[in-house]
Amino acid sequence: MLRRAIILSLVLSCLAPSVHLHAAEEADIAALMPAAMASLRAAASYARTGNIGLAQIELDDARRAWARLGGVTERAVAPYSDRSISGLIAGGNDRLSKADAALTAGDGARAAVDIAALRRSIHALRREAGVAELSDCVFELAPVMDALRNVAARFASSKAGPGEVVEAGAALRAQLQRCNDLATPEIASQAEFRRLIDGASASAEEIGRAAREGDAGLVHRYEIELESFVNLLDFRFG
Repeated sequence: MLRRAIILSLVLSCLAPSVHLHAAEEADIAALMPAAMASLRAAASYARTGNIGLAQIELDDARRAWARLGGVTERAVAPYSDRSISGLIAGGNDRLSKADAALTAGDGARAAVDIAALRRSIHALRREAGVAELSDCVFELAPVMDALRNVAARFASSKAGPGEVVEAGAALRAQLQRCNDLATPEIASQAEFRRLIDGASASAEEIGRAAREGDAGLVHRYEIELESFVNLLDFRFG
């Protein structure tokens, strides 16, 4: 009996390190992925607006987080597969190198394109794995805003009717509501989050009203305002 107890103890002691390592990997991925995403969205924002120095600082932080992420994802953890994680890491390394080279050359626009491509890859991976959080929803505001911008431009040149502007504004409001629903209670109650979400939702409704009244100038002003709201939401919560 004593011999069995000793053998069982030895077996458990051998298994324990691997169990703890796997738990540590999960914890590291849970911490490093959001850290990398936060630095990437800040780098993209700074690069897009020509703040090369700040973009480089954020990109350096993202590259460090990415390197650490690559070191703990040799074995993927749920809900991600080995292939999806390894592909993301490899593609991310390439995009980060290209973005770094672009910033070194002073080309913020080019860097922003490469960073945006990596961010799309991250969110696509999360979407395929069934992960849906506030950051994913906020990231998806951009294509909805692009559609509204295009409709507003066509409305200004009389190539789109008021109904199209109303529809595009409603689509943006619907996406904003989804983001609001995905926010944790702590974030949802933050004054900044409320100001951005509520302000954008109101403007998305008002742009349709302006279109129905035939006021192209007001439609354009709401479009610019909504662009600012979406960019700020992405910078803070994307």
